Amino acid sequence: MNDATFIELTGRPLIAGEARGPLLRLTHPISFWGGVDPVRGQIVDPRHPEFESIITGTVLAIPAAVGSSSSSAIMLELLREETAPAAILMGKADAILALGGVVGQELGYAPIPIIEVAPSDLERLPDGASVTVLKDGRVTLS
Repeated sequence: MNDATFIELTGRPLIAGEARGPLLRLTHPISFWGGVDPVRGQIVDPRHPEFESIITGTVLAIPAAVGSSSSSAIMLELLREETAPAAILMGKADAILALGGVVGQELGYAPIPIIEVAPSDLERLPDGASVTVLKDGRVTLS
């Protein structure tokens, strides 16, 4: 990414917090249940375009989560294994996934910011960019 490029967008925090990491932008929605290995922090669904990508420590940008009430349990396992993304940017809010982050905080795990952003904003984010997420929902890339 060009050093002169700077992008700032604002989203709605589902879980407020601060994080920093490289952007991993998924091109398709993902099911955390069966699609992500929480021990390895890796996408394991062979049908997913980003199959085998590591999500650990990234700012994970996803258009949506594919529904399963078990996604909150996978989020908890990611937090327990310390393989969770640093933050999640979602084009469509998912309360079940966010619930896993909330329960994780109650259990004493580090908070994982989850921010709902406009789908059009997600599409313009360059994969691999350095991203900072702020408590108020602002997301900056530089």
